[in-house]
Amino acid sequence: QVQLVESGGGLVQAGGSLRLSCVASGSISRIYAMGWYRQAPGKQRVSVARITNDGRTDYVYSVKGRFTISRDNAKNTVYLQMNSLKPEDTADYYCTAEADSRRYWGQGTQVTVSS
Repeated sequence: QVQLVESGGGLVQAGGSLRLSCVASGSISRIYAMGWYRQAPGKQRVSVARITNDGRTDYVYSVKGRFTISRDNAKNTVYLQMNSLKPEDTADYYCTAEADSRRYWGQGTQVTVSS
């Protein structure tokens, strides 16, 4: 089992920045990738960014060049640095961990970008 706890969401004006953090605990050694999903009101949950144990990253097209995913293995933490935020980035953001052929989820953190 893996437990994930997110933090760092909040309200920011368009053009601003936020950094989300996610601390993993439990069966950490079995994690082979972590990432962030988001779900806007009335929309499906979608992948935003992913990072593997060897540091490979992937981003959804709409955030490329603005968001950066990184991880600190010593702290069992993954980050999502979000710059140049837009109102369309408003959503609940969820941290995920892939381990044992399943995906674990955090409880989510809300990000609101005002225009």
